Amino acid sequence: MKEHYRTFAGYNAWANRRLYGAAAQLSDADYRADRGAFFKSMHGTLNHLLATDRIWMKRFTGEGEAPDRLDTILHEHFDALRAAREAEDHRIVGWVQSLDEARLTGVIRYRRVSTPEEFVQELMPALDHWFNHQTHHRGQAHMILTSLGKAAPELDMLYYQREIAAGRAT
Repeated sequence: MKEHYRTFAGYNAWANRRLYGAAAQLSDADYRADRGAFFKSMHGTLNHLLATDRIWMKRFTGEGEAPDRLDTILHEHFDALRAAREAEDHRIVGWVQSLDEARLTGVIRYRRVSTPEEFVQELMPALDHWFNHQTHHRGQAHMILTSLGKAAPELDMLYYQREIAAGRAT
């Protein structure tokens, strides 16, 4: 199972780089425009993804800053957000690579952002949720790009897997 999660961590970083590359082409007005996504704009969606990744990494590792709101704007400026995203992706890949089978079969304890109740959950289903959540919101960001008439990058995992097989994934 360890390789399964390593693949998802690598895919996550790859997809984020591609998405940020496309988002970097937007004007500031388009980047901030409410396009009807759950977190309204590309700006809100990308900030949400970083915020929730930090929340989950705090749950998983006990380390790092974790916002107390799901709609937190961590970075007002795109370049700072992009740099923080790259650093968080590096952190995620490193942490996932450090996992062993014993840790993967363990549990985590955490509190939700919105309620004080504590949850105990097996780590692997939590990781499944986390990687799926990232894909879900990247899909919304993809929709934002297409609704603006912009070119949206291919984000399917099959493309990542093909690039890995060909030695081209970055």
